[in-house]
Amino acid sequence: MLALGMIIPVLPKLIEEFQGGDTASAARMIGVFGTLWASAQFLAGPVLGALSDRFGRRPVILISNFGLGLDYIVMALAPTLGWLIAGRMISGVTSASIATAFAYVADVTPPEKRARSFGMMGAAFGIGFIIGPAMGGLLSTVSPRLPFWVSAGLSLANGMYGLFILPESLAPDRRAPFSWKRANPLGALQFLRSHPQLFGFATIHFLYNLAHQSLASVFVLYTGYRYGWTSTDVGLAMTGVGVCFAIVQGGLVGPLVAKFGERRMLVTGLICGATGMAIYALAPTSAWFAIGIPIMALWGFYGPSSQGLMTRRVGPTAQGRLQGSLSSITGITGIVGPGLFSFTFATSIGPMRHWNMPGSAFLLASALLVVGAWIGVVLTRPGESRA
Repeated sequence: MLALGMIIPVLPKLIEEFQGGDTASAARMIGVFGTLWASAQFLAGPVLGALSDRFGRRPVILISNFGLGLDYIVMALAPTLGWLIAGRMISGVTSASIATAFAYVADVTPPEKRARSFGMMGAAFGIGFIIGPAMGGLLSTVSPRLPFWVSAGLSLANGMYGLFILPESLAPDRRAPFSWKRANPLGALQFLRSHPQLFGFATIHFLYNLAHQSLASVFVLYTGYRYGWTSTDVGLAMTGVGVCFAIVQGGLVGPLVAKFGERRMLVTGLICGATGMAIYALAPTSAWFAIGIPIMALWGFYGPSSQGLMTRRVGPTAQGRLQGSLSSITGITGIVGPGLFSFTFATSIGPMRHWNMPGSAFLLASALLVVGAWIGVVLTRPGESRA
């Protein structure tokens, strides 16, 4: 996650360089990059998940880390935009291995402790995205391609650590045969429909990730338009978000889930996310907007709680397939979300608008999370089957 975070602030600049300094063309091309990356994740997620169920988690994690390291080298040396696009698509495939890491956690953690373990994973992700962009920005002052080289070194070092230290988590007697019929997005959806509750949780997962796309799509443009924020202001806000998120995931998830249960914390996380989005949408000043950041961070209760609930509903031979299916759903939201929220924001501030509501994209995201919370309440109410 540190390696991924490092290229966030430099990739747009490199694309702009290939576009001859034309910012408008670069912006359109960044949208293409995002769609291709999400599409690669959408297609690769179920395949990697099924492969990890067949051959074990360790080979998939190792190949993905070494592949990601070589991919960053390709991007660092890319002589043309085409090479950069190819590298980004490879990154989308190898980044889908994050799902395999979650399956690994499910393998080695008792069901009652999984939410805490998934919370620690979330905290690691948050810390990576706090430090990564800052490091990438600093290294880019030396050379715009240096962050790619450092990211390559980190990924390859990660692979070497796994090669010599990481044990396999999935015993041979718990492995499942590989089938292309199941290792594809349609097969992933059929798998999720195999249990009514599992499909319901997958629906919440879709709404959660779709709402999250609003932040990547309009956060920078919205805060600049409404509050006059500079790049520095945005960077400070993102750091604050990352710190709050890491505190919630690493320090609060474990004890609060143990005390109140996964069901309550799943719904609490979604309600807090909806509240934070509504504050973002309606905040009249930067100070009011900042109040929404710690509230939004409590959204972090959702992920570990939902993972804990979903991993209980499949056997040890299908944990990789479950995570691959969820990764594919995330890829769908990455394809749909940017256009949905960008169009909503553009319409709300454009000359043809019928109301003055620049925060409409965040209100839409808030509504999606409210629907997700309602599904969560119905799905996990006492008396429902937990098989």
